[in-house]
Amino acid sequence: MVMGVSQSTIDALRAASRQLVRQLGFMGGDFAGTELPPSAVHALIEIEKGTATARDLTEILHLEKSSVSRMLRKLVESGNVQWVASKEDSRTKLLSLTSAGRKRVAAIHAFAREQVAGALERLEPGQDQVVLDGMRLYARALSPPDDTARSEDIHVRNGYRAGLIAGITGLHALYYSQAYGFGQPFESVVASGLAEFCGRLDRPSNQIWVAMRDGRILGSVAIDGEDIGPDIAHLRWFIVDPALRGMGAGKRLLDAALAFVDAHGFKQTHLWTFAGLNTARYLYESRGFVLAEEQLGTQWGNEVLEQRFTRTKP
Repeated sequence: MVMGVSQSTIDALRAASRQLVRQLGFMGGDFAGTELPPSAVHALIEIEKGTATARDLTEILHLEKSSVSRMLRKLVESGNVQWVASKEDSRTKLLSLTSAGRKRVAAIHAFAREQVAGALERLEPGQDQVVLDGMRLYARALSPPDDTARSEDIHVRNGYRAGLIAGITGLHALYYSQAYGFGQPFESVVASGLAEFCGRLDRPSNQIWVAMRDGRILGSVAIDGEDIGPDIAHLRWFIVDPALRGMGAGKRLLDAALAFVDAHGFKQTHLWTFAGLNTARYLYESRGFVLAEEQLGTQWGNEVLEQRFTRTKP
């Protein structure tokens, strides 16, 4: 059994994966509204992107070279794919879609979008983002651990910088609107609170950190050492954009904030959140936070089960 993961969770996820595979048609029959096998459908979509070679498809689809060759031969014979010489190197043969192939791929996209839209319509408001985040995380976790270069592109920086208030507010407003239906009241609370806090960043007990990639703010956390009481740190505005989930950005932000807390001698750290944010809760608890209280509240615009977690100085 994987450390920290129950056997029941593993078995339930395996069962859900098998059901997903069957429902999407991977076990036979029509796939994506076509008579083609899944590998051929995936190949057509990759070829549509342009400048694909047989070697590219071998790596992308995780197939044997011989399997890709047989598949491409059938796609060429059916009139969906053609070979063209590269403009940079005539010895390199690129794959491209024919007119018939473009029509075939357009039909595949239309079928798949209708299929996904139909499934999402059966969910409760906000659950579509939960599904998207979960699938991204799981797909990334199944992939080989080759994201080192991508992770190194994430930079954690502290202090105020131009666009910080708007950037962090935007992250919160977009995510919580899509996932939980929070609207203008929530966004206003975040923006006004951040603006007030940033006016106190010159004081030694306050600090803010952001996770950045390519100059964009994609995550944040702050420690407010003044608004609760003496020797108590308030952890605020902790969020990570879904684009960075699973790459360690949340751990780096939280660890930076808690290192600041410990270095400044705070006896306790408090944070407020609400039920349902399970990934964040796991991270909090792994860093020594425990649930102290919970109650129904509407300060975010919708009624949620508010929770207060505390961490005592190690």
